[in-house]
Amino acid sequence: MPRTEDPRTAPPIRWGILGAGGIASVFAHAVAQHTRAQLVAVGSRNRDRAERFATAHGIPTTHVGYRQLVEDPQVDAVYIATPHSEHRDNALQAIKAGKHVLVEKAFTRNVAEAEEIFSAARQAGVFVMEAMWTRFLPHVAALHQVIDAGEIGEIVNLRADHGQWFAFDPRSRVYAPELAGGALLDLGVYTAAWAHDFLGVPDEVHAVGVLTETGVDGQVSAVLRYGDRALAQLNTTLWAKTPTTSSISGTEGHIRVAGEFYRPTSFQVTRRDGRVWTFTQPAENGLQYEAAEVARRVAAGETESPRMTWEGTLAVLRTMDEVRRQVGVVYPGEPRG
Repeated sequence: MPRTEDPRTAPPIRWGILGAGGIASVFAHAVAQHTRAQLVAVGSRNRDRAERFATAHGIPTTHVGYRQLVEDPQVDAVYIATPHSEHRDNALQAIKAGKHVLVEKAFTRNVAEAEEIFSAARQAGVFVMEAMWTRFLPHVAALHQVIDAGEIGEIVNLRADHGQWFAFDPRSRVYAPELAGGALLDLGVYTAAWAHDFLGVPDEVHAVGVLTETGVDGQVSAVLRYGDRALAQLNTTLWAKTPTTSSISGTEGHIRVAGEFYRPTSFQVTRRDGRVWTFTQPAENGLQYEAAEVARRVAAGETESPRMTWEGTLAVLRTMDEVRRQVGVVYPGEPRG
């Protein structure tokens, strides 16, 4: 089976890191260890945090604040790793400065904010992509090959769960409404994007959820309907470490994707005729694949990725907007109803 293209073969690009938190550290490590790109600058509102981050990852330039980072002439592309509530403003700032942009998922709080970013990027002619790294991993490419080859027939059911345990803290990004917290945008986005990747845009969305004391979603279950008989069942929670697995079942067999389904992992195919086989291709980290995609598309003069298109991001956000509407989560500044 063909392997995913080696990230080290992607053209070099100079990255600026906007935000110096945990996911930014994982991204910086992936870029430094597994691509030919350079980490040239980091920006944070906190000087000590920025300096510690720069020291840890060998980054030569530190900026206090984000304006200096996006306007740094050394920087070709900006990786945005701030809370969801800040993505719109951070991305627009980087686009205005003429930079290519990779924005952590969930891309924005809602579809309206994402449309603003893509409109600005279209006018500026810069590359923008949601950092849905799962789309670019080896096992996902292999899954599409297996399904497209008809190994499990027509998909009739997809299941995916993503739950992590977080101690309650009303000030933390996962519990704070002002930071666009909640299970769906932080964890459930993986399950929604997974369903969209293999089944497309749903015809119906039905969701139930339980809110936290702060008014964000602590747990959500959603069922998406596709056509006459296909269903996707998605679950996400802040209150338990779940198996984080997925299954995709069809008329000719089923696939079990090992946990954690959204990271580099293996899967097993069991056909209705009794044949069983397993795919495995170990990969360290994994964020290097999305970084390489950005570098390749920028070098080619393109403004979006065919694997994570602008419309693909908007479609997932429309689904999540509908889930939030049904569950009753509204962030500060969003219209109600």
